Amino acid sequence: MASNPALGVTVAGAAAMALSCGAAFVSPGVQTSPSLRGVQVTGSASGSASASPSGSGSCAMLGAAGVVTLAASSARKRSGARSAKLVRQQAPTTAAPTTSVAERMKADYSSSLPDCPATVWKADDIDVDNLPVVKETAPLIIDAAELEELKTGSEGEWFVAQRERIMEQLQVHGAIWFRNFESTKDKDGFRAFFESLQLNPCLDPIHTSGLRAMQEKKSAVYEAVNKPSLAGHFVGLHNESTCVKTATYGAFVCFEPASEGGGEFLIADGAKIISDMDKDVLRRVYEDKVRISVSNLDLNFIGALPDGARENTADFFQDLILKAVAPKFDMDLEMVYGADKSNPYRLQAIEHAQSPINRHPVTGVPVWFCNLHNHSRYLRDRRECTVPEVGMTDVYRGDLEHIAYDDVRHINEVCERNIVEMKMKKGDMVLLDNYRVLHGRKTFKGDRNHAVTWFESCGEPKKGDDREKPDDFMNAIINSTI
Repeated sequence: MASNPALGVTVAGAAAMALSCGAAFVSPGVQTSPSLRGVQVTGSASGSASASPSGSGSCAMLGAAGVVTLAASSARKRSGARSAKLVRQQAPTTAAPTTSVAERMKADYSSSLPDCPATVWKADDIDVDNLPVVKETAPLIIDAAELEELKTGSEGEWFVAQRERIMEQLQVHGAIWFRNFESTKDKDGFRAFFESLQLNPCLDPIHTSGLRAMQEKKSAVYEAVNKPSLAGHFVGLHNESTCVKTATYGAFVCFEPASEGGGEFLIADGAKIISDMDKDVLRRVYEDKVRISVSNLDLNFIGALPDGARENTADFFQDLILKAVAPKFDMDLEMVYGADKSNPYRLQAIEHAQSPINRHPVTGVPVWFCNLHNHSRYLRDRRECTVPEVGMTDVYRGDLEHIAYDDVRHINEVCERNIVEMKMKKGDMVLLDNYRVLHGRKTFKGDRNHAVTWFESCGEPKKGDDREKPDDFMNAIINSTI
């Protein structure tokens, strides 16, 4: 469910190599329309995968050259605004954490950063007609200029003293906007902030896609979609999540706002979104479930093959591309021809059916846990978006039929009504609960430097994490070419 246009680049690279390996299949012919077909892969926590049926041939190792030659930019989306109330932070003192911030700051996350944890699904039997009232929503604003305590103490000491209180407020509101802090204007200060709160960093759920480069590996700091090639793309609302992996928390920081304007950070409360949604629409999309398509590959040459070769060739590339992509993306993907009904030889990588509503893993509160606002093709086609076709996404019903456009328009209207637009200044941070609050970004001009760190948990770090981690190969290749 995370935003992954770079996955399209990776699939394209695999396709380029596959096409070179399978060139012997190509010969003139007449195009026909195969029936909707799918090959499925199930990712595991270790990143292993299995696919069936087997392709009709084998190919040598798919190298990085395919990714490099087809590296293309990617996409995102639009706006809306709602005013946020300013809530002054009080300062009851709490005990200092067991592990000191100084001790944590010595850690080098370059080789020790754990994989993103598995998505916690609690989506069964949600009564959409009787949702709880949302009493508090996002964001809570904590303004350093309003804190009397900072006149006599340091910001670092304040964060340590306020750790428990801050995390309690995060659970109530879903997101906290820290404004006008001085110590968080560089990477060391930002790291000291999240170390003070005992937040334990992890990899991005789509780390291997290469969408986000690591700004500083030793401090687990990713860049937050600042690439000039993506400046003109609106990033719609999404949780940093796939069907398989979800970061528990995220902290975004502004090191430099966009030099020529724009780039406002967007959030929306998933609990408030479903509270405001028409119950018939909500019930329909909940019962139908959703499937997210993350890339398109148009293999039109297959239509030019002789009658006897089309289906075998289609199956071969379907299986080959899946096997090349699956080990790099722990996403439970299925490769399907013709799902969008625009091209029978369009091969789409589609996640398995999932619920658009989930219960928060701690509070149990139902939330909108769906990236439709970001990934819907219908909405992308009506926004600032110059993504190449290979990187275009879409959202279908669980049966791979299109979601009714009236329902998509309603969901879009409710999402945008709940957007809070944040014009962050240097040093400003947004700490969010990634299960409850969705985020996005407006387009921008000039240079922009925002960063993000994802977290698996809060408290003392786990000892001896034995989860197998995905490698950095694809991340490094894509970020060196885009």
